[in-house]
Amino acid sequence: MDLPGLTVIFQAALSPNPDERKAAEQSLSQFQYAPQHLVRSLQIIVDINCDMAVRQVASIHFKNFIAKHWSPHEPDEHRPILKTDKDMVRDHILVFVAQVPPLLRVQLGECLKTIVHADYPEQWPHLLDWVKHYLQDQQVYGALFVLRILARKYEFKSDEERTPVYRIVEETFPHLLNIFNRLVQIVNPSLEVADLIKLICKIFWSSIYLEIPKQLFDPNVFNAWMILFLNVLERPVPIEGQPVDPETRKSWGWWKVKKWTVHILNRLYTRFGDLKLQNPENKAFAQMFQKNYAGKILECHLNLLNVIRAGGYLPDRVTNLILQYLSNSVSKNSMYHLLQPRLELLLFEIVFPLMCFNDNDQKLWDEDPHEYVRKGYDIIEDLYSPRTASMDFVSELVRKRGKDNLQKFIQFIVEIFKRYDESPVEYKPYRQKDGALLAIGALCDKLKQTEPYKAELERMLVQHVFPEFSSPVGHLRAKAAWVAGQYAHINFSDPDNFRKALHSVVSGLRDPELPVRVDSVFALRSFVEACRDLNEIRPILPQLLDEFFKLMNEVENEDLVFTLETIVDKFGEEMAPYALGLCQNLASAFWRCMNSAEADDEGDDPGALAAVGCLRAISTILESVSRLPHLFIQIEPTLLPIMRKMLTTDGQEVFEEVLEIVSYMTFYSPTISMDMWTLWPLMMDALANWAIDFFPNILVPLDNYISRGTGHFLACKDPDYQQSLWNMISSVMADRNLEDSDIEPAPKLIEVVFQNCKGQVDHWVEPYLRITVERLRRTEKSYLKCLLIQVIANALYYNVGLTLSILQKLGIATEIFSLWFQMLQQVKKSGLLANFKREHDKKVCCLGLTSLLGLPADQLPEEALGRVFKAALDLLVKYKDQIAEAEKEEEAEDDDEMDGFQTDDEDDEVDGSEEMGVDAEDGDEADSIRFQKLAAQAKAFRPHDSDDDDSDDDYSDDEELQSPIDEVDPFIFFVDMVKAMQMSNPMRFQNLTQTLDFHYQALANGVAQHAEQRRAAIEKEKVEKASATPAS
Repeated sequence: MDLPGLTVIFQAALSPNPDERKAAEQSLSQFQYAPQHLVRSLQIIVDINCDMAVRQVASIHFKNFIAKHWSPHEPDEHRPILKTDKDMVRDHILVFVAQVPPLLRVQLGECLKTIVHADYPEQWPHLLDWVKHYLQDQQVYGALFVLRILARKYEFKSDEERTPVYRIVEETFPHLLNIFNRLVQIVNPSLEVADLIKLICKIFWSSIYLEIPKQLFDPNVFNAWMILFLNVLERPVPIEGQPVDPETRKSWGWWKVKKWTVHILNRLYTRFGDLKLQNPENKAFAQMFQKNYAGKILECHLNLLNVIRAGGYLPDRVTNLILQYLSNSVSKNSMYHLLQPRLELLLFEIVFPLMCFNDNDQKLWDEDPHEYVRKGYDIIEDLYSPRTASMDFVSELVRKRGKDNLQKFIQFIVEIFKRYDESPVEYKPYRQKDGALLAIGALCDKLKQTEPYKAELERMLVQHVFPEFSSPVGHLRAKAAWVAGQYAHINFSDPDNFRKALHSVVSGLRDPELPVRVDSVFALRSFVEACRDLNEIRPILPQLLDEFFKLMNEVENEDLVFTLETIVDKFGEEMAPYALGLCQNLASAFWRCMNSAEADDEGDDPGALAAVGCLRAISTILESVSRLPHLFIQIEPTLLPIMRKMLTTDGQEVFEEVLEIVSYMTFYSPTISMDMWTLWPLMMDALANWAIDFFPNILVPLDNYISRGTGHFLACKDPDYQQSLWNMISSVMADRNLEDSDIEPAPKLIEVVFQNCKGQVDHWVEPYLRITVERLRRTEKSYLKCLLIQVIANALYYNVGLTLSILQKLGIATEIFSLWFQMLQQVKKSGLLANFKREHDKKVCCLGLTSLLGLPADQLPEEALGRVFKAALDLLVKYKDQIAEAEKEEEAEDDDEMDGFQTDDEDDEVDGSEEMGVDAEDGDEADSIRFQKLAAQAKAFRPHDSDDDDSDDDYSDDEELQSPIDEVDPFIFFVDMVKAMQMSNPMRFQNLTQTLDFHYQALANGVAQHAEQRRAAIEKEKVEKASATPAS
């Protein structure tokens, strides 16, 4: 299509008539792949005679097309852009990017980013030469703009991926330094100068973000840059031209330059100027930075902060960054020495006022309380907030330099409390009191540990915090709730004080002001955790939950849901009467949050976080009523729509949480309903298409379906669940693109089928054995090898004759048993087995091997019988030792719990690393519940890329899954099998015992004795259970 025709189509895309717009969009879709289309679109974008709205539509179309098709994500993407068109776009976009108005430059900048990321340096080797050439031109904006995009490509790249940066810095930094120098010397510079300096700063930032380029290790070169940065830092921002509107003002060019300068100096200081953080080769740089620049920067920063004291303007982000620099300086002796003469003025006249409630807070509180709440609980806002940075500075100061400063600061706070108490109502310093309460809350950890303050905390709360629950000023009521929550865990000498505070916080849930209600909910969580007598809360629980859900209808806030989870956790089964209502309210809140998240389209949307929180809270409720199966029938209709919708691609963000709910519903319901069975195909579809990473999570509900709905799983033919399972498992196990660790749940599922469907799936034994052996031959990871061998063991236990005949028919019996015995003999230095590490693994192998002992002589010759018998004996002994070790661990843990909890951070850390099996080689066979849970938690965070002996293979969160073999005692099974052999073929038995040496005869006697002890213990348990039943 020619240029005028394309212009007409872009014009039509702006039409108020929807039909014309649709026709224009269809035409663009039709012609977009035609040769020269991209080039013509670019011509329209840069044509100054063309209508601006048309140029803008063309620029958006151009950007979207390039984003999608320049470097397609799908390798087989059809209709690629012609090489000639790409060359022409690359050649011309560089020139035009500087010439077009800012509105269009944004779109062309995005295009350039896509092209640079895809093509530089391989397909666009001359780009750097172009940049270098135009940096020496009078009009440098275009070259700087492109260089910024180029440098940003490598901002977060490390190691060899970062190599191109070295050449970029080498070729361009000398020119950048000259330009920067020239710009700084301009008298009365324009806003355009600020834009150029800002681009230079951003290029420098991207180039030094991860490491200092070697050119800057030259002291003269680095000094030249630092002189310029310090010049920009010290120089006052021009008064003339500053916008009045605060939002526009902080984005004004010269303030942006100031922000980027402070940002760069902070980065240099914290990442490269700290002697403790440096590797040896960078130590000299750190020493040079500390000696020559750190102090000068500190001086400049303090002068800048003085502007605030004098009532001047400093953007929040700049203030925040400067305070971060000061916080980092507190622990360094030389810097603290420089800070000390000005510390009191800084602390009491700059930092503390920043902590106080201010005009902007009041405006937001009155005009948009929802936004006030969002900002208060948003982590991203914290990064930019002067208040958060002030709290951090005070905390760091009393933590690192408490001897000099804590008493002084607390005296200052006490003076404010005193002044507040003595002032008449109309003159009370409400805002200063707010700042003082914030400070007391922020120093909570320090004050709880430090005498004499530690002993005075309760009195301080009663005297200065609790009275503000009834303050006429909303923000003080909110702050009182927040501070009370911070101190809820202290030991109150008068329980009445705790009770009053708790009831005041609960009353806060009904406060007319939204922020007070939200802060009260947040504080309530701490009070519920700290509450020793639940009778304090029990009578008001229904009203409490009502207030909760009213609030959840108003705001989407993760912390609300956390508090609810805490209440549910604390009251456990007592939540039963409320369980249905809670789930219904949480389900409604979930849908609202999902809708707002979709509408917002932001990755960090609070609605999306709150949605996850709602599902987590539902799981907590289901867990709390897990011993009341009838409730699950009532709750199911409420949760079914969530499960149905969120097990599709719509639920990728919450998939893990939804699967947890499906697991609870399929495990604790009295039976699995037909409605719940409709979720099976959704999980299979997800696994086949996109959810392989969630295979371990999907394993749990699939196990429940097969083990608790065995009859339906076997009988139903539409859909055919057995066939569907086979299709999925065979596809996963045959997929050569999947790592060993990706498919671990597949053999576990085959085990579930064999164990639960004994005698009913004979026709599946051969296909499953076939794919297991095929996968075993190319498996590298020892854990997966163990799981695949266990499929063989399970098949033998399922039907030993059938399984052995299949292995022999396939000609693989000798190969499989050789590998199995070899793996059983591999031991670590500690003497523990290198394979089959879990109790469950050993038990499955024992049952499989023992099953072979029942075969007649023509199927299992005497030599093989002896080998199997010895292997089973060895394994039973290891199994017995492991159980004993686990019981010892559990007893030790119980003793630990009786001794109270550790509070020392360092002890916790050491303890944690040992429990994870980092240092404790011998601990990896201990099967205590503590290990299972730790491993389950750690599993989600550990990569599956090592085949180390103590990797995450050692323990698995499926240890706690129930299985039909739980009721089978392997010792009794072994002894009974041997007795049966003795009865049916005494000669065979005699030959076997005669070939055993003394060691194995002793082992066999020991196992026989243990089996009889186990038999007696099991009988005793049964009798006790039977006699206890009527009493219950």
